[in-house]
Amino acid sequence: MSKVSVYIIAYNEAEKVRATLESVRWADEVIVVDSHSTDGTDTIAQNMGARVVQVDFKGFGDLRNQAIAACSHDWILSIDADERCTPEVACEVRAIMGDPGSCDVWRIPRRNFFMGRWIRHSGWYPNFRQPQLFRKGAMSYDMKPVHEGYVLHSDKPIGTLKNAIWQFPFKNMAEVMHKANRYSSLGAEKIVHKKITMGSALGHGIWSFVKHYVFKLGFLDGWAGFVIALGNFEGTFYRYAKALEAQKKSEWLNPSSSKSV
Repeated sequence: MSKVSVYIIAYNEAEKVRATLESVRWADEVIVVDSHSTDGTDTIAQNMGARVVQVDFKGFGDLRNQAIAACSHDWILSIDADERCTPEVACEVRAIMGDPGSCDVWRIPRRNFFMGRWIRHSGWYPNFRQPQLFRKGAMSYDMKPVHEGYVLHSDKPIGTLKNAIWQFPFKNMAEVMHKANRYSSLGAEKIVHKKITMGSALGHGIWSFVKHYVFKLGFLDGWAGFVIALGNFEGTFYRYAKALEAQKKSEWLNPSSSKSV
């Protein structure tokens, strides 16, 4: 009978990882891929029976590929430290694994909770990320540092689970700002080659706010929707501003190869 490995990537997730690990106790193997946490995340994981693998952080694409390599079983389920696998999802995963004709790669909807409520709009539901359930060898990740994509190695179509996992992306406002800062820095690396001005950075930020608050109906999520849209404005604006800063720094260090930006 097929078995499943669950991998959880983590860095300083001591306040969240315990609940995540509890939600996947049903799995045959649980691996926490830790990037040298300093808050005891690795100790908590080991005490709860997970196998901890330490991986230097070189971007999320590389991190997830190393997580796949650490998994022992035929099926792999990817659960992040801010996600919870519901019993309904666990049952559905077991059913898929027992069906020899099932798809090799599956997307899983996510139900996000923020500011004490389920966020039904704002682009947060069903909020698919990369496929989270797959046969080992059927999928890998590209090497982007953030918002990494995936590469299929199967001719079968991608399936979609009926049930949703739960996600708690932010424990407080401080984490909203921390993630916006971290992800904008990683995202800046992806666009540093583009022509950028402060005007275009502002324009991209404003469009991100309008997209989430108006077109993705964030206003129906109350103040939580406004905060989400505002966070997208900040993350987008600073991503472009940081890329522009890197371009200017490159000009200062290499004046002979400078370009107009």
